Amino acid sequence: MDIQVGVSACVLGHPVRFDGGHKRHRFTVEELSEFFNFTPLCPEVSIGLTVPRPTIRLVKKGEHTELVATKDPSIIYTENMNRFCDKHIPTLEDMCGYIVCAKSPTCGMERVKLYRENGHTIPGGTMGMFTQKLIDNMPWLPVEEDGRLQDPVLRENFIFRVFALNDLYNSVSENLSIKSIVDFHSRYKLTLMAHSRVDYTALGSLVANIKGRDLDEFFHEYRSLFMAALKKRTNKKTNTNVLMHCQGYFKKMLNKQEKEELSKLILDYRAGIVPLLSPLTLINHYLNRFPNAYLTSQVFLQPYPEKLRLRYAL
Repeated sequence: MDIQVGVSACVLGHPVRFDGGHKRHRFTVEELSEFFNFTPLCPEVSIGLTVPRPTIRLVKKGEHTELVATKDPSIIYTENMNRFCDKHIPTLEDMCGYIVCAKSPTCGMERVKLYRENGHTIPGGTMGMFTQKLIDNMPWLPVEEDGRLQDPVLRENFIFRVFALNDLYNSVSENLSIKSIVDFHSRYKLTLMAHSRVDYTALGSLVANIKGRDLDEFFHEYRSLFMAALKKRTNKKTNTNVLMHCQGYFKKMLNKQEKEELSKLILDYRAGIVPLLSPLTLINHYLNRFPNAYLTSQVFLQPYPEKLRLRYAL
């Protein structure tokens, strides 16, 4: 697959860390590489720092955060890093996601150590300087840390958003028209329902009033709202509502025993007895027996390759 995803170089196993080592992430390298075309980057090396190199840290100075040498805070890298970010981030428009390295003063996404000038840390920490700039400039872009990808819920949500953004680009931006937007949105109705009822309604209203809008402007507004909606994670309650909605399409086709079997699987899922994959498998089975064009088109039923096994733990 040709899905473009940025990644901290050390996460791919490149020996670019301050100590000459790396932070190779097995899942990213061994499993996601089959589906994503990774573009590695080390912001620290990109601004001319050596490998190995003295450590750097983030220091709060008044209203500003500075990127400085740990042993000699008078050596400041902030301007160089800002200049690099301002030049490089605009080149990432074709990216559908980004995996960053946890705890890094440039790449970390959360709880990166932030120091006071007296050497004490500030509770809660901050975000790495490069990642902060990336998110500020491309708020629609799925960004996740390597460590957080160990969490099955966070991992599924991130990877799904990458596939969804790639789908949006392939389906809409390369053939921008009212029809391409409406068709794309229609395929994600059940997905949006599972992520956020409020956003499902808001995006439906937005698309319904597309006529007369500048399509380039509309696309950028839709992309931002759509990706923000998908960032809101599903749960057993919202998924159950969508599963029951799907069940309604078969009420005239299934016999009593089949209806009871599907209802039980859905309720067992909500109770945490079986994973989401169980009722979905049965729904897809009935869909093969009783084809329905609308339901078949719904991304909710198959949002990414089964080989990723992301719904096994949901």
